[in-house]
Amino acid sequence: MVALARTGINTMRDQRMLRFAHLWLPIVAALGLLIGATAWRETPEWSTQLWNIMLLITGSVVAARTIRGILQGRWASDVIATLAIVTAWVMHQPLPGLIVVLMQTGGEALERFAEGRASDAVRALEADRPDRAHLLRGATVVDVPVGEIDIGDHLTIRPGEFVPCDGVVIEGGADVDTSRLTGEPLPVAVAVGGTIRSGSINGMRPFVMRATARAADSQYAHIVELVRTAQTTRAPFQRLADQYAIWFTPLTILVAVSAALISKDATRLLAVLVVATPCPLILAPPIAIIGGMNRAARRQIIVRKGGAIEALSHVDVAIFDKTGTLTIGKPAVSEVVPVAPFTRAALFRHAASVEQGSGHLLARTLVEAATAEHVPLSPAADVVESAGEGVMGTVDGVQVAIGARRYIEPLVDPGGRYLLAETLPPTLTAYVAINGHFAGRIRYADQLRPGVRAILIQLRALGVHHMALLTGDHAKNARAIAMEVGIDDVQSDLTPEAKVAGLQKLLGNRRNTVMMIGDGTNDAPALSTASVGIALAGHGGGAVAEAADVVVLVDDIGRVPEVIRISRRTMRITRQSMWTGLILSGVAMGFAAGGMIAPAIGAVLQEVIDLATIFNALRASMSPRRAVLKEWPVNVLQEQPDGAGP
Repeated sequence: MVALARTGINTMRDQRMLRFAHLWLPIVAALGLLIGATAWRETPEWSTQLWNIMLLITGSVVAARTIRGILQGRWASDVIATLAIVTAWVMHQPLPGLIVVLMQTGGEALERFAEGRASDAVRALEADRPDRAHLLRGATVVDVPVGEIDIGDHLTIRPGEFVPCDGVVIEGGADVDTSRLTGEPLPVAVAVGGTIRSGSINGMRPFVMRATARAADSQYAHIVELVRTAQTTRAPFQRLADQYAIWFTPLTILVAVSAALISKDATRLLAVLVVATPCPLILAPPIAIIGGMNRAARRQIIVRKGGAIEALSHVDVAIFDKTGTLTIGKPAVSEVVPVAPFTRAALFRHAASVEQGSGHLLARTLVEAATAEHVPLSPAADVVESAGEGVMGTVDGVQVAIGARRYIEPLVDPGGRYLLAETLPPTLTAYVAINGHFAGRIRYADQLRPGVRAILIQLRALGVHHMALLTGDHAKNARAIAMEVGIDDVQSDLTPEAKVAGLQKLLGNRRNTVMMIGDGTNDAPALSTASVGIALAGHGGGAVAEAADVVVLVDDIGRVPEVIRISRRTMRITRQSMWTGLILSGVAMGFAAGGMIAPAIGAVLQEVIDLATIFNALRASMSPRRAVLKEWPVNVLQEQPDGAGP
């Protein structure tokens, strides 16, 4: 963990240095241009020398970076800019060269900003894990670093503590929160002899376990490693500028060289390179993408990385977690089933009354449901709670007990025990006894989010042709939810590793752009693996928010189709801006090749084209109605309404 922390510090330092490296170049170029222009009237020779020095300093950095990229096989948009800079230096015309440096490096700085910061998912997961464990040595408890736990060691786990490694319960019993591993919010009862996995959180009772794996080899460590692997192996985002530069760069070089050879005037070579410097390619994407990110932020949607905007615009496969994503993630009373002669009203009132004294999640749920139905509750006396088992008390002179089947069975008559033994569907059920008689059952279930069906219809209308449900929940529960919302592809009882494997199968088809939507720590590896991961973080972020590319800050899955529409509109505006800039640059290139534009004038003309490109790209931050009012008259592509394809 110390090594990981040191790695994290080094990574953050490297990121700061990289941002500074991309920021100082445009600042130095702009200052050189400004100071030289101010002194031009009185000392033109001094201004020219200053520009030469600034061009040498900044231009050599740009040229070295471009050459390094070419040697690594990247034929990028920087090539033309570098040729223009070098040619300007050779021909002793520093002004157009320095202007090219300013626009080139300024665009790159914007790109770095749009790319967003690196994810802290691994560090967030590691921070949640304890540093020390309570090791039993005879009758003595010794606190040791979790790295020193060995197979066979006995550990005591206190209430509320994180289970540091996989093991078997050997003393006591446990009701553990496994939501980090399975996504399911309800506590799981683990008796003596039952297995327990690292990453679980102990409930209200201490227990003793025997370690069956070291902490580094346990389930939670596997989740951390899955996230780390996914983030280091994900394909890098390719700049749109570089995609267009594949054909634009050779064309520009051909025109520039031809103009110089035919006219026997080297100035035309520089003029063509200056006006053809693809600043629209470099400036339009980051400006439009930052605008789209800002527009999404106004809707409480944080797009952490600029590449996510482009990925979202191509999404055609959606993968959902179940609990907390398609469902609310909190159990609700689904059914109150009395046994004669008890009535539903009596069963509900007595059970909810005795549960008022319990802090258990299901107890609070039952009391809330009774309050919502205006059920009159009475105070309970002599309340005794068996942690993780049930609660017993007296309500209006009647003894009432509610809890697990194993807790209620000894308290009821033989007839009640027979009814208790009935086979029921695999739903969470609490059993109620009143004065020694079995009174009925109260069933709990997770609730489907309001409007989920309509949201999935919107996604299909946006071109998402395949949807799948990947969940750690049981098959029957998963199929029921999937059937209700219209999802055919259902995979259940999945570990975090199995979720990643399911995603990788879909990603194996390179035509698929896969979106994963989840909300729990167990979803973090899958979110990191997907083409774009979306975290629902309305109830808190943590590791899942760090692992995702997009974070929805409100508890509303309806923001998912909304951010797709924002992304598609952003990319349409980006391409409009780029094509318009390229066409205008192409026209100017023709005039420069004909000797009608001098290099310095060409540099100024190129900046006018850049400004036009910037203004059009800024529309991405506006709402569609405002954008229509401020439509740029030289658009070469007709903008489609929100929700249309890219």
